[in-house]
Amino acid sequence: MASGKKKGAREKTKEADTEPAKGPGQKDSISILRFALTYVLLMGGFFVLIGLRPIQNIIDLNGLYTKGVVALTSKVLDVIGIQGAYQGSIIRLPSVALDVRCGCNGLEAVMIYYVAVIAFPASWKSKALGILGGFVILQIVNILRIASLAYSAVYFKTLFEYIHIYIAQGLMIAVSLGIFFLYLNYANNPKKTSV
Repeated sequence: MASGKKKGAREKTKEADTEPAKGPGQKDSISILRFALTYVLLMGGFFVLIGLRPIQNIIDLNGLYTKGVVALTSKVLDVIGIQGAYQGSIIRLPSVALDVRCGCNGLEAVMIYYVAVIAFPASWKSKALGILGGFVILQIVNILRIASLAYSAVYFKTLFEYIHIYIAQGLMIAVSLGIFFLYLNYANNPKKTSV
């Protein structure tokens, strides 16, 4: 009877030796791969959602978003003393008109952030708070960015192209990544307070 127990123990040891051990590094690489695949699939879905004409005919998310951003930016410009009017994606200022199109409206930066938050493994409560907080911050930065571009177009025409191409375009991506890193800190903090 004793030899049977030893034999069973030896068989379990042999089985354990033949199975590959999953260490912390392997688990991390699987999580990173899952995050990356989820991110790519969700971003693809987003671009299909805003890019396909049949979907745009039903609901034009990019157009709705752009109109909202343009309207809010026009209000900010009024507050800082730049009188203008807006219609659709156009902001008409005293000496120039700005067309806030896809790629300039900040929607891509918002989606980069949203998709990263959704793809990251965290509780749905953390994701919801991350999405809401990130949306508010990104909208404030985006509207101030477009208002700053309008200000430079009116008062610093020679610098407008430089500011538009080299500063304003990268700003939203940098801000969305920065907010995502803040979200990672929040989502991974076991001592976070419940709201």
